[in-house]
Amino acid sequence: MQIGFDNDLYIKKQTEKIRDRIDRFKGKLYLEFGGKLFDDYHAARVLPGFDVNGKIRLLQEMRDQTEIIFCISAGDIEKTKMRADLGISYDMEVLRLIDDIHGPVNSVVITQYTGQPAADAFAKKLTSRGVKNYIHRPIDGYPMAVDHICSDAGYGSNPYIETTKPLVVLTAPGPGSGKLATALSQIYHEYKRGVMAGYAKFETFPIWNLPLKHPVNLAYEAATADLNDVNMIDPFHLEAYGETTVNYNRDVEAFPIVQNILERITGDRNFYRSPTDMGVNMAGYAIFDDKIVRAAACEEIYRRYYKAACEAKQGKGSENSLRKIENIMRQLNLNAADRAVVAPALARQQATGRPAAALQLPDGRIITGKSSDLMSASSATVLNSIKALAGLDDGALLISEQVLRPLLSLKIDYLGSRASVLKVDDVLAGLAVSAANDPDAAKALECLTQLRDCDMHTTQMLHSGDEGTLRKLGVRVTMEPVYPGKDLFF
Repeated sequence: MQIGFDNDLYIKKQTEKIRDRIDRFKGKLYLEFGGKLFDDYHAARVLPGFDVNGKIRLLQEMRDQTEIIFCISAGDIEKTKMRADLGISYDMEVLRLIDDIHGPVNSVVITQYTGQPAADAFAKKLTSRGVKNYIHRPIDGYPMAVDHICSDAGYGSNPYIETTKPLVVLTAPGPGSGKLATALSQIYHEYKRGVMAGYAKFETFPIWNLPLKHPVNLAYEAATADLNDVNMIDPFHLEAYGETTVNYNRDVEAFPIVQNILERITGDRNFYRSPTDMGVNMAGYAIFDDKIVRAAACEEIYRRYYKAACEAKQGKGSENSLRKIENIMRQLNLNAADRAVVAPALARQQATGRPAAALQLPDGRIITGKSSDLMSASSATVLNSIKALAGLDDGALLISEQVLRPLLSLKIDYLGSRASVLKVDDVLAGLAVSAANDPDAAKALECLTQLRDCDMHTTQMLHSGDEGTLRKLGVRVTMEPVYPGKDLFF
């Protein structure tokens, strides 16, 4: 994979920027983290060279100064809201993140609590595992009734979270978790205690010092099409400084409210003069090859288009989201069919009359596969791809029918699976068994890691099993919005 982003430079500049902001507020900063703390695959895809765990690496650089507060909405817990890219619920994601950090987690704040039983159960679980947790209830008149909000009956009714480090990071499993409200509540309490704490926002996208219509910023719009986010010139920054910077509609719309609340708490009208002022993002300064980054962002827009098309087909997403991404593609003169793996997959299906898939190897070769009576098209394509990477003949038999047939029988006859063919994880299990005695199978198995970040396209929508396994392998798969059969249960 070609690299266009210097992650080491990014960490260096980002750390310096955050430390400067801490110093500005005399040693106490509440920093709202946007996006994902771990596994930021969107950033890694559009900024080749970006470390998917770069944010936590940054915090490790500042671990002696940092503690972390997690925020999660009680409503999201009650609705079992899911993190789509990992397939786990928001409450489980919080627990996963706490486990993975192995560091300065202060507490968990359950926001917007109105007595939800699932939130009560989650709080009880946190307490039983020794994790401090707090409840924040809705404040009447929020966010417009500033005088009430900034009073003992407003923010003052929230419990104060004791913090001891100069940098307090507020993060969450997803959007709408109440990070901003929690940060402002804490600043209210700090000022009541005579501590002149500050607030800042760390949001990777849109990148404020790239052009408004740069593919990286448009890829962010495509990624948040369901939220109806729109990138825009920050009018407050333009008026205050005469400089053109990029932000997005929600931050721009919320800024006057945030500005009023901060003024009411601190007495300083110019605490910040624009949404861009609030940010500390330095990602734009670490791009060293704009051409590579632009190409990667366009590929991400293709992926978002196919994802939205499949979700619309299944009734999981809206037609409006799909239309928005189509409009973004028109702005960049992109055609989804130009994705390198699309035409080969469709051609293989046309030639064989069977569902097919195509995968592009790191060296640019495109490998195809079709479904059979034994395995899915995805399974065949993965198997063909690792054979190619291992330098094995395309006709090499890595897994005998004596292995595959019992696997299929186990799935259908014993486990009651509705699937009539072996999925990717089944085939890989068979390959692992064969590798114990077959050097070629062992050689192919070792090549699985080379599939990470490879692009793949299938001529029909995948069942969750295949899609999940491909995701674990790091394959960037897109699908035609076509059902794999007539079964309603999909």
